[in-house]
Amino acid sequence: MNERQQKALDSLTGVVGGIYDQLDGGEIPSMELPLRSKKNIEFDTQHNVWTYGDLRTSRTAKTVNGAVMMLRTVYTSDFINDMIRDGKSSTLREMYYISEGWNNAKFHSQDESNLLAEDLETITGCMREDFKLRPEESGAHVYGDLNFTTMTKKGMKTMNCIDDVSEAGFAVPYKVEEDTFQIDPGNTKFIMAIETGGMYARLIENGFPEKYGCTLVHLSGQPARSTRRLIKRLNEEYGLPVTVFTDGDPWSFRIFASVAYGAIKTAHISEYLATPTAQFIGVTASDILNYDLPTDKLNDKDIGALNAELSDPRFTDEFWVTEIQAMLEMKKKSEQQALAKYGLDYVTDTYLPEKLTDMGVL
Repeated sequence: MNERQQKALDSLTGVVGGIYDQLDGGEIPSMELPLRSKKNIEFDTQHNVWTYGDLRTSRTAKTVNGAVMMLRTVYTSDFINDMIRDGKSSTLREMYYISEGWNNAKFHSQDESNLLAEDLETITGCMREDFKLRPEESGAHVYGDLNFTTMTKKGMKTMNCIDDVSEAGFAVPYKVEEDTFQIDPGNTKFIMAIETGGMYARLIENGFPEKYGCTLVHLSGQPARSTRRLIKRLNEEYGLPVTVFTDGDPWSFRIFASVAYGAIKTAHISEYLATPTAQFIGVTASDILNYDLPTDKLNDKDIGALNAELSDPRFTDEFWVTEIQAMLEMKKKSEQQALAKYGLDYVTDTYLPEKLTDMGVL
């Protein structure tokens, strides 16, 4: 058991001990948590990320639902403690199904079990990965001239993310902390996080990583926590600039926001996951005009999302306000692969070199 796991074990024991102490003292047990909503997001000047503010909410056993949540908290803490002690791990989905044997404490949906895992993070100050809980979905894939040393069934093994992988790249594990995942930046000069698999494959096929010393990270849509943590480590520990290349729509803007500023649901650990120096490389509303890209019409949900972003504290700077308002005015959105209008090499020969030069990355 390493130091992080011991801290998680001790913290969870403290949570359960606090509930029992309240019961033993004749009190109705309660827990206090940060309010996890947009109105409780504020800028942390120390870490330059968006995190939860001072607004709090209480969870109490005064109601039947509250009492059930307390019971679930005890069962879940006990389950996690057993996993840590036994050297096991579980997916969030498995924990949901395991709760079927918890009688009155069982979860009725996975959303309930996921939220409780997040609650335990906020209460203990530990990360879900320290609880040995992993997501069902896989993390990112990485392709570039750098080396990862990671734990395998046969012990720690070092792999180069060009020479020792297929063109799909290196599959990032759910936990990328230094105790089990070590990084040698090799010849990498900067990181490019990419939303879509098609664009990730295009850049690899065109030799972009080798030509420009770029390591590609395929985000696979909304990035997993391990993906964001890895990008954070590459930037913070090795000084590698980070760029984010997505489609040009409100949902893709939120993908960038989760990488750079932190996601609302994980704001309690933004300092571990967010990379505030990350730069958005496109596709922007300005790109749609400047590169005369093929577009699709914004639907009602797109328009609602863009308007919501104008009141989101993560999008209040001049760049984002200008780009969001421009997209609302043109009522158009565009995809990364719309750049293929000019041929399969245009994105690597023209678009990205121009944008990266303007940013000072090249």
